[in-house]
Amino acid sequence: MGKFVMPSLGSEMIDAKLVQWFIQPGDKVNKGDIIGEIDTEKGLIDIEIFEEGIVTELIAKEGETIPVGSIMAIINGADEKTKVEVIETKQQEPNGEKELPKKNGKLKHPHKEDNKESTVKVKASPLARRVAEDLGVDLTKVGGSGPAGTIHRKDVEAFAELKKADETFEKELEMADHLSAADKKSMRHSIAAAMSRSNQEIPHYYLEIDIDMKRALDWLQETNNKRPVNERLMPAMLLIKTVANALAEVPELNGFWTDEAMHIEEGIHIGFAISLRQGGLVIPAILNADRKSLDEIRSEFVDMVTRAREGHLRSREVSSATITLTSLGERGAQKVYGVIYPPQVALIGFGKIMERPHAVEGMIGIRPVLSTVLAGDHRATDGHTGSRFLEKINEQLQHPEAL
Repeated sequence: MGKFVMPSLGSEMIDAKLVQWFIQPGDKVNKGDIIGEIDTEKGLIDIEIFEEGIVTELIAKEGETIPVGSIMAIINGADEKTKVEVIETKQQEPNGEKELPKKNGKLKHPHKEDNKESTVKVKASPLARRVAEDLGVDLTKVGGSGPAGTIHRKDVEAFAELKKADETFEKELEMADHLSAADKKSMRHSIAAAMSRSNQEIPHYYLEIDIDMKRALDWLQETNNKRPVNERLMPAMLLIKTVANALAEVPELNGFWTDEAMHIEEGIHIGFAISLRQGGLVIPAILNADRKSLDEIRSEFVDMVTRAREGHLRSREVSSATITLTSLGERGAQKVYGVIYPPQVALIGFGKIMERPHAVEGMIGIRPVLSTVLAGDHRATDGHTGSRFLEKINEQLQHPEAL
């Protein structure tokens, strides 16, 4: 019998308030399912389950403040394969709408019928079906990522996001924040505590390199000219992928300083700082970024920015970053000297891409240049390691077509 406990979302976190459960005793849960929502100094966070089983008991009550590590629920582990439900529907002549079968007395959402009669089988977890009902998603149109095409919650959510793809990236970044004055004060307090600890405990060293971005920007423009506006890549996507690839070659900077030792992590999870327009800062992570394509990174980046500003990040997203990336973009300063977020051992800061004199093959010209600054923890690495890492970033950006 497994015990689900209040997760730790950072070294400064002591407790959090349970806002609501998304599960009930008797529900089947799978690894990666969102089972509840908690209120932290970082905002509202969706909490995930990392095991498969049946919910036996909900110990924590909605509205309670629960210390980190305290038991919130009992999950009875399931040895058998994940149970999925198969729904069969008939699609006939278009004479209106046909209702899907009832389950436990509850009527499923209606499904429009096609011209030809056919049998459609839908394999989906119970949680995915409930989420599909809430989002108004037709499961017969969703591709499943699980065994034998089984649909999980993440597949439903991804499909729902695609329905909103007509909005441009810039419009999504302009979404309004929903932070109260108390929320902003709490978030600032949390940031101040983490940064104060960082300055006190971490012996920082800084290394800087200027990167010629002409090839990267030319490739980006050429690529985007072939894409719809809502699918275009931004420089931030290139930077996230570049840092991930560089860490794969210089893994000494990918991990945490704990128990007076460096622990290199196998997964490369790039945390990126999102500044909320009405105050505050959050740092969600794109997990396993080195294994993702630029399009996958773009999709996750847009999704996380949107959810961060709505206050709906997930627990694993805000607790898994193995390094932090901060980019000030077009409105930023030329250089960023960041402060490492403990227990990470490095932060990479990208300034504003600026036109300035730069030598190329012995000739001085005006080029788009990106000042890149690495903040490293001297307990874990040294300048030699940091220099290799920056050189790998430079090499990657000179060959953007290979990203």
